[in-house]
Amino acid sequence: MLSKKLEKALNNQIRIEAESSQVYLSMASWAEVKGLEGVAGFMYRHSDEERMHMLKLVKYVNERGGHANISDLKAPETEFGTLTKMLQELYDHEVFVSQSINELVHVTLEEKDYATHNFLQWYVAEQLEEEALARTVLDKINLIGNDKGGLYLFDRDIQQLTVESAASDNGGEQF
Repeated sequence: MLSKKLEKALNNQIRIEAESSQVYLSMASWAEVKGLEGVAGFMYRHSDEERMHMLKLVKYVNERGGHANISDLKAPETEFGTLTKMLQELYDHEVFVSQSINELVHVTLEEKDYATHNFLQWYVAEQLEEEALARTVLDKINLIGNDKGGLYLFDRDIQQLTVESAASDNGGEQF
């Protein structure tokens, strides 16, 4: 059984994961109308991934005797100005999600719920990967600057960028 405190914290994380999916979806739509098909595809895939993170939490809460709540979501931004600004917002968002997961893990320790603590270790590792990927993408676009040829190649190549390739771009660290 989940404690009420932990159930509330998990429901908050469900909302955050759902909002993350919406953030990626909004970024995908923005990129698509800007002609950045590779970036759009990358963002659409990550929107789906974030939704799966949410569903995994929903099922866990319900299986542990809690009740997963599906709540209102904060609408994401729809205009980003430049690709660089959008990718900076994405990185900042992933850092926020990591902080939220860390706070949730802390609650599991306070509540002495080691089963949930163990369950959340997947999210801890996943967030390390998500942050590394967002940082890699941001670093690459910062290197390109205003070079249109570089942007064209970036848009084409981002379709191949995965968490594993981001990890290898960060000194070969495996997350």
